[in-house]
Amino acid sequence: MDINKLLRGVDCSCGRKHTCDIEFVYIEKNAIARLREVCIESRSVLIVADENTYSVAGEQSVAALEGKRIERVIFDGSVVLVPDEAAIDRVTRTLGDADTIVGIGSGVIQDLCKYVSHESGIPYVIVATAPSMDGYASDGAAMITGGMKVTYHAGLPRAIIADTAVLKDAPTSMIRAGYGDIIGKFSALNDWKLSRCINGEYFCDYVYKTTYGQISRTLELADGLRSRNEESVRALMEALVVIGIMMSFAGSSRPASGSEHHLSHFFEITGILTGSPYLPHGIDVAYSTVVTASLRERLLARQFPRRVIHPDRNALSARLQDIYHESAESCMALQDKIGSYTRDLSSIYTEKEAEIREILSEMPSSEEIKAMLSLADYDISKFYSLYGEDKISDALLYAKELKDRYTVLWLSYDLWGDDRLK
Repeated sequence: MDINKLLRGVDCSCGRKHTCDIEFVYIEKNAIARLREVCIESRSVLIVADENTYSVAGEQSVAALEGKRIERVIFDGSVVLVPDEAAIDRVTRTLGDADTIVGIGSGVIQDLCKYVSHESGIPYVIVATAPSMDGYASDGAAMITGGMKVTYHAGLPRAIIADTAVLKDAPTSMIRAGYGDIIGKFSALNDWKLSRCINGEYFCDYVYKTTYGQISRTLELADGLRSRNEESVRALMEALVVIGIMMSFAGSSRPASGSEHHLSHFFEITGILTGSPYLPHGIDVAYSTVVTASLRERLLARQFPRRVIHPDRNALSARLQDIYHESAESCMALQDKIGSYTRDLSSIYTEKEAEIREILSEMPSSEEIKAMLSLADYDISKFYSLYGEDKISDALLYAKELKDRYTVLWLSYDLWGDDRLK
């Protein structure tokens, strides 16, 4: 696919003119040299990286920026970087008179640069070091502020630069994460259709089909990704960027993020709050897709009740305090704002049960998802042994509180609730 042509936009049958404000995408060997032309008018550049990402692409980036005044923020590479207030402050305090931010890294580095760029009005460029996630071309910055996982609409990079020689040498876990993140789109797309059915949410067939096509294409890459074939890695990165562009086209992350991402956020947030281990985002998304597929199978196997379950407020508050600690009130406030706890969708669930069931049945089965993941050496037993049955059950019940988005998690909770709160 010609990504730079796609960036020029699409007049769509959905009635919208789809656009994306990224100027350049270069996914090729020696792409880092493109920094010279992308930043030709820049005088002062702030480089943001961690020790690991700087070691693989930092010096090449500096060489391409020869003649510019350069400042650096290099985070410790021996610990997991959290995109929180402290990290934001460190980048912001170092901005000085920079007229361009150049991020060198993937998920967290990208989100930090995106957020600071938006807040400061200084454009940013991302030099990708791993094909690990689809956020390179999306305007969402997934930050942890106030102890909550919050996605801010924070604008787009001026350019995405992805050197395939660097990408193919990324840690195996990050290549697998990119593959797994794309498998997760089966769940996200299904949730989007479900919300269109139940809530009348905007839906675009072009975005849906284009995203689905990238999933199908990625499934063919598994063998090449395992052997670090450069062309396979390039194709994976292209798929991730295209899906990011589809988010821009849709005006939200709907095509790429649903219940499977909410579970991943749950494991990350609760891990940070309790100091317990959690898997990299894309890996968690992949395994969580198996879990949400299993949930859909359980829903299909049951008769729908004729009323929505409204939880006892005090019991729910106590349960969320157990899970989210000081962030529980923010979670409930988010859901109160959109009326999640008081809305009654009983008549819609009854009227549209057949259509809902049809949508749920379109999702590949949990065994099919496991098989897709096994092609990239995923072992679901590692996921279950790390989190355990109780934590996964809590995620299915309460990950939904982290986002203001309707997914299969709300359908399940509306119909059957949490027996522990009765």
